[in-house]
Parts: sequence; structure tokens; C-alpha cells
Amino acid sequence: MIHQNFVIVGFIIQCIGGWSYLVDTVKGKIQPNRVTWFLWTLAPLIAFAAEVKLGVGLQSLMTFSVGFIPLCVFIASFFSKKAVWKLGTLDYVCGALSILGLLLWWVTKVGNIAIFFSILSDALAAVPTIIKSYRTPESESYSVYFAGLINGGMTVLTITSWNFATFCSYQISEKEKLRLLP
Repeated sequence: MIHQNFVIVGFIIQCIGGWSYLVDTVKGKIQPNRVTWFLWTLAPLIAFAAEVKLGVGLQSLMTFSVGFIPLCVFIASFFSKKAVWKLGTLDYVCGALSILGLLLWWVTKVGNIAIFFSILSDALAAVPTIIKSYRTPESESYSVYFAGLINGGMTVLTITSWNFATFCSYQISEKEKLRLLP
């Protein structure tokens, strides 16, 4: 385990990677899929609000960054004429399943089940970008993903209480174990 303040270092690295991706988006060097980036904004920012309410602490900074940076990329994509916003069947299906995952997260209000649906929602939102990256690899940049990997890794190394909730970057206090959202 490393000191909790390394979460801040991870956050800074994530911001640097995010900034690089953001600049490349505005310049038109890469073409983020807006469906993916919008959905990647929702779950983490909702989780961040829940974490703040539950008093998670410094580890919630990672959750904030993985929601706020996609929000910035989503907004920046409107300033690039090359951003992808062609909705196909895959986008609709993955988007609907991702939103269903968020709804099930909210409905269950059972910590670990809600976390599972949040992870599922995030993974389904990634599918259009993964396929786009495979088909046209030049339309993506590794910077934000690599920085996110470092950020997440550093945050995991700060965890002192190992259970499903903390490992998934969602700590739940003893008093609130059965409720993630109010």
C-alpha cells in the first residue's frame, strides 16, 4: 500500500492525459465517439456524488476525474468537425444497455449490485469506441487511456480495506452498506 496522497498524483497524470486527448480532439487529430464519451461521463459523476455523500475521501478524486474528463472531451468534440456522431444500431443498443445499467444501479441501491451495474454500464458504453478504434486506429489516441490506467492503478494501491466496493473505487461506509444512492 502506498500513501493516500498518491491519489492526487494519479489525478494529475489523468488530467495530463485528458488534456492531450482534449487538444487532439479540438485539432481534429482524433475523433471521439460522442455516445461513448457522454455515457462515460454519467456513471462516474453520479458515483462521485454518492461517494462525497458517503464520505469516501480522497479516493473519490479518481472517480471525479474519470467522469469530468470525458465530459470535457464530449464538449470538445462539438468543436471538431471530425468528431463521430453518426448513430448506428450498435450505438443505440450499447447506449440503451448502458442507460439500463445506470437505471438498475439506481433502482437496486444495494452497494455491490449497484457497483456491478455501474461497471457493466461503463463497459457497454465503451463498445462503440472499441470497435471504432479497431476499424480506424488513427481516430484514437492512447494518452487518456494510459493516464487513466496509471490513475486507477495508483488509487488501487492506496486502498487499505480490501473488498468489492473499495476495489471498484466505490467505498461504502459501514452505516450505508445497503444503499449507494439516497
